[in-house]
Amino acid sequence: MPYALSGVIENRQKLIVVKPDLMRNRFNIDVKLNEEVIDIDTDNKTVITPKGKYTYDKLIFTTGAKSIVPPIKGIHTTDNWSTCRTMTDFDKIMKYALAKEAKNITVIGAGLIGIEVAENLIEAGKNVTLIEGSKEVLPMWESNFGFFANQILEDNKISVITNTFINEFITENDKITAVKISDTKQIATDFVIMSIGIKPNTEMLIKQGAEHLKNGALKVNTSMETSIKDVYAAGDNAAIRNLQTEEFDYFPLGTHSNKGGRTAGANAVGKQLTFSGAYKTAIVQFFNFTMARTGMNATSLDNLKIPYNKVLSISGATPGYYPNPKDLIIELYYHKETKEILGAELFGEYGVDKRVDVLATAIFAKLKVSDLSKLDLAYAPPFSPVKDPVVVAGFISENTLNNKCSQISFVDFDSYVKTNANESYTIIDVRTIAEYQKGFIPNAINMPLDSLRTSIKELENKEKPLLIYCQKGLRGYLARLIFKHNGFKNITSIAGGMKLWQMHGNIAIKN
Repeated sequence: MPYALSGVIENRQKLIVVKPDLMRNRFNIDVKLNEEVIDIDTDNKTVITPKGKYTYDKLIFTTGAKSIVPPIKGIHTTDNWSTCRTMTDFDKIMKYALAKEAKNITVIGAGLIGIEVAENLIEAGKNVTLIEGSKEVLPMWESNFGFFANQILEDNKISVITNTFINEFITENDKITAVKISDTKQIATDFVIMSIGIKPNTEMLIKQGAEHLKNGALKVNTSMETSIKDVYAAGDNAAIRNLQTEEFDYFPLGTHSNKGGRTAGANAVGKQLTFSGAYKTAIVQFFNFTMARTGMNATSLDNLKIPYNKVLSISGATPGYYPNPKDLIIELYYHKETKEILGAELFGEYGVDKRVDVLATAIFAKLKVSDLSKLDLAYAPPFSPVKDPVVVAGFISENTLNNKCSQISFVDFDSYVKTNANESYTIIDVRTIAEYQKGFIPNAINMPLDSLRTSIKELENKEKPLLIYCQKGLRGYLARLIFKHNGFKNITSIAGGMKLWQMHGNIAIKN
């Protein structure tokens, strides 16, 4: 739906995937429209509507979810706002938010849908403000990745406001005229789009005793059966297993709805299909960039108290000699003891989708980080370097395990320099003199890699911690090996180097 707002999807009809007559004529399904189910009697196996009662042998409950609308002051007396979930929502947004006189649009909620809506409204020529309650956009990612996304959105003229919950709209003549951000700040708006989240439509079965999560999602087994006999559920109203935690979890994505529906439908007529579960694979595009994730990240691993290591790599999505080369950032998480891959987050302009799917498959197969470098991945210059970014992530993980590489994230680096005296450590920039002169991390000493074997003699204290960085990571890794071979004991590379440090909004010092 968001892509139809800007015309990427050309017309409304293309949003309707299956039309009623196709169901009736091709599949001989008795489709009944405009007939609301008002109750279900699971004891007597009866579905009740205003037009009558229908008995069933097996019931498949695929009622989806509804958008959450918070109790914002002023919302119930106005109509220039909408959620973004149904075709009714779409028609309202197209009629009012896309009208010429509507210049300023506010999107509340910066999850997957909110981001897509904001981008496409910008493409449609609107002034867009995006408001999110978490400290970064796309809060299901780690905050550093959310920060990257935040920067791209702002670079493309979306006004992003984070760490903010909206409690009041300013209204005039039954219209929202502004969103109240604080006691002293308001954002003028012509239309508001809500993308805060969803709540499963499951009340009818919950009152019949169906087991469910706190949010109302119905717990189903691998056959998609609910706890009520002969009742199946699938889609955004169902809770399936998280294959990593073995607990029920909520994954409201079309991929799982499709597989769950297929399984429920087949089993209701006597087949024996299973849908075992999922593990939070997701992807989103905003302007020229893509962000993806799979499995668990640092936040979820910390919450679950699972011991893990993480490595970060910046490598080329295509060879450096091939036209228009692009970098790809991968942060990989693996179990500290078993070395099994637990999750990954990715950011870049090219090839993110391919790599996240490889890593999602690796998680399903329970591969170890040492397996990544053995994968037979497709290679040709338009698609990948000879060392694919997934393979590079595997190499770095192996080097970490073999004590050839030791990383500190730029977030942890920032904490380190704030809590330790400057004289207690040394920061070394191993880039070229020309690169260093364009800007460097505060207090860094320039010792270019190619002359390091000579200049290393200037450092006498081999016990003092060394924090090394280059532009992206490779030269820092090589420099660490040289320092190690020369007897230095405490050497750590700043993951992602100068590139990632600057991407996080830090300002380089210049000579």
